[in-house]
Amino acid sequence: MHCLGSPPRRYDSNICPKGSFVLQEANGPRTKGAQLVIAQLHRVVQAIQDEWGSKRVLVVGDVMLDKYIWGDVERISPEAPVPVVRGLRHDEKPGGAANVAMNMACLGARVAVVGITGQDESERLLAENLRINGVDPQFVSSESYETVTKMRILGGRQQMLRLDFERPGAIEPAVSERLIEKTIDLLPGTDALVLSDYAKGVVTAEVCDALIPAARKLGIPVLVDPKGLDFARYKGATTICPNLSELSRAVRLEPTDLEALFVAAEAVVADLHLDFLTATLSEKGIALVRPGGRFVAPALARQVFDVSGAGDTVIAILALCLASGLEPETAVQLANVAAGIVVGKVGTVPVQKHELLAALGPQIALHAEDRVLTQEELVKRVALWKANSERVVFTNGCFDLLHIGHITLLEQARRFGDRLIVAINSDASVSRLKGPTRPIVSENERARVLAALAAVDAVAVFDEPTPLQLIVAVQPHVLVKGGDYEADSVVGSREMQSWGGEVKIVPLVEGFSTTRLIEKGAGR
Repeated sequence: MHCLGSPPRRYDSNICPKGSFVLQEANGPRTKGAQLVIAQLHRVVQAIQDEWGSKRVLVVGDVMLDKYIWGDVERISPEAPVPVVRGLRHDEKPGGAANVAMNMACLGARVAVVGITGQDESERLLAENLRINGVDPQFVSSESYETVTKMRILGGRQQMLRLDFERPGAIEPAVSERLIEKTIDLLPGTDALVLSDYAKGVVTAEVCDALIPAARKLGIPVLVDPKGLDFARYKGATTICPNLSELSRAVRLEPTDLEALFVAAEAVVADLHLDFLTATLSEKGIALVRPGGRFVAPALARQVFDVSGAGDTVIAILALCLASGLEPETAVQLANVAAGIVVGKVGTVPVQKHELLAALGPQIALHAEDRVLTQEELVKRVALWKANSERVVFTNGCFDLLHIGHITLLEQARRFGDRLIVAINSDASVSRLKGPTRPIVSENERARVLAALAAVDAVAVFDEPTPLQLIVAVQPHVLVKGGDYEADSVVGSREMQSWGGEVKIVPLVEGFSTTRLIEKGAGR
């Protein structure tokens, strides 16, 4: 379903003398050198955790097999002035359009990829790798075609050489027609269509003329990763996503003149009847251009090891965001975060869902409402923390009228791990435990106050007499209890032992309790 949300705010962009972006909201204040806070953050987290797993995405384009030989360089060859790489291991990964599909599958989506391959060993390896990773390979094979294969030789983390294997020449019209028919058959029920053009002959004008109108007629957003000097074949798509070099060549302008490029990009949007154009600007970030306005998400500072596959990551994130109804500006910001992750890896390695949420962690920490979770949401969040090798700590209590004793408990509990979950009794549960005059503060208020604390990563409310059900559901590494307890007597201690967890007892701060605060307030 093509749902782009409410009309976005417009931004103007200029370049400062030193080349840094000035982002200016129309008729608003300028923010120089600032990294934008992701808009719709709660919706973004909800989409990543709860919605992307149900999205069905179709990728059509130039599929490839990326081969890697890893080794060490210790000497120069006596035969020629070249390094000798001592091979240690090798592996294969999907590349090109297949890497776009892999990116979305790693983020939880249901993905099929349509491409043209030869009837060769590379096709077998590519299809097998895709299936193992949850991607449905819908290949059109041809005896006259060779599966495009790129072999990279690396010494340590440095790429030394790349060998390309492919058969040049146009693809037979009958083979292209089979690809069109297969794709149109797969369109119903699809949430987004991605055309991934690597200029290997698959994404022809005839293919675009058939697929773009067919998808848009069904309300499916169409995203294109373009190649070449002429973008006209992509007319009618939702967006095209060129990089800076591709855009500058297509509009015949210098890549250093960004203002002129943006003006030209607006003309491209109008001429090709696009909803918007998305341009990756390397170290300058990602720009979204519409007629009369543009938005620029500055690049996030990262150590760059390998930029291969970064563009695939960007279009994969954009497709899933549009499929989930997020605004394009928000999609661009999230794509920027994902690109920052993938350039820190070697090779075409897709970004993982837990990596993306971990990268959003600092922003989530600034929004208390995004840390108050249902049990179902908490289980998903904990699974992502564990996938990121983070140690999870759990504690619980009523936390009615927060005081220094509570704060000390939470700070000490947080030191036992990387993430702290605080489970609080519901209002009904507190009343059953403490009497009809309690709680003083409602469960919603208690949860929001606790979630705003720096030591706390998640808050959940439970209605049962004890948090045992919640403990079993999330299986924390450490269970912390405040007070004078024996570890064996703590609710959940037996269950913690069953999965190798620990129970820690933290002494209470003497002289502080909610009951004393209530009595003090009453003048007793």
